[in-house]
Amino acid sequence: MNHLVSLKSYNTFGLEHGCQELVIADTTQELVSRCVRLYREQQPMLVLGGGSNVILCEDFLGTVVLVKTQGIEVSEDDSNFFLTVAAGENWHNLICYCLDKGIAGMENLALIPGTVGAAPIQNIGAYGAEFNDFCQWVEYVDLSSGLLYRLNADECQFGYRESIFKQQLSGKVLITNVGFKVSKVWQPNLNYGPLKALYGTGVTPRQVFDCICETRMAKLPDPQVFGNAGSFFKNPVIANEQFNSLVQRYPNIVGYPQGLAQTKVAAGWLIEAAGLKGYQIGDAAVHERQALVLINQGDATSDELLALSGYIIDRIHSLFGIKLEPEPRMISTKRGAF
Repeated sequence: MNHLVSLKSYNTFGLEHGCQELVIADTTQELVSRCVRLYREQQPMLVLGGGSNVILCEDFLGTVVLVKTQGIEVSEDDSNFFLTVAAGENWHNLICYCLDKGIAGMENLALIPGTVGAAPIQNIGAYGAEFNDFCQWVEYVDLSSGLLYRLNADECQFGYRESIFKQQLSGKVLITNVGFKVSKVWQPNLNYGPLKALYGTGVTPRQVFDCICETRMAKLPDPQVFGNAGSFFKNPVIANEQFNSLVQRYPNIVGYPQGLAQTKVAAGWLIEAAGLKGYQIGDAAVHERQALVLINQGDATSDELLALSGYIIDRIHSLFGIKLEPEPRMISTKRGAF
């Protein structure tokens, strides 16, 4: 087999896997032409942004295309700011850019790792805000035809860590640009834990931003120190009847209403309550300070990480009757990858 190109520095978990060819696309034209050609030739292809929401399960026997496109355009009317942002822009840098330009509203989403083009796929969210709160449209290329399309936010079918790009369009399209609409009337979103202390203080967008950054840095490990993919499991949504039954056994269980009939349960609480903080298999471990995060303590292999994930899923299901789902995408050549 030909020598593989290492992908260790291109996935934030720091897993040592490689690919046959690595392409760095820093213009939209190059990105589209490369990906369309590979798709039409039915060559194995993995499109990577920041590599923060993927788990490389094995060497990728194909071409990895790194999205490095850049560009932010801003316009406005009397009520809103409108942004057109290239897929390769760093997400946190976009939040900083907006604050510097006096465009406030998205600061609750600060310090989420990854790129703008990856954000719609997962409908990223944190601290009471989600990507779809600000998305106006998503532009993509249909890889079979090479044609450009644009979906408005409703057409993207956003849900909790879900979108049409993760479902019907998975593996068929390439996101190239994202459009945002941000109101000029700023309403602070202070409903999440540490932000509640800012109520009634004449809070500014910068203070909300600083609070979010401090909270994330205190709870989440630096990928440069311990490789990780952020939150490893989705917060499960269960029927109220099941949640109320669990409350009888575990009065401290943490849950949030989801409509009238369901409750979103804090996956981190479940893992911690199961006594799994610090639990490890090889060099893959549950983070000591945030049970929702799995980390690479040095030389973790994908087999160790997948074994740890599987053990946690089985343990939580056995204790609470809840099936956890991993949040990152699991990547292998056989499964295909987008």
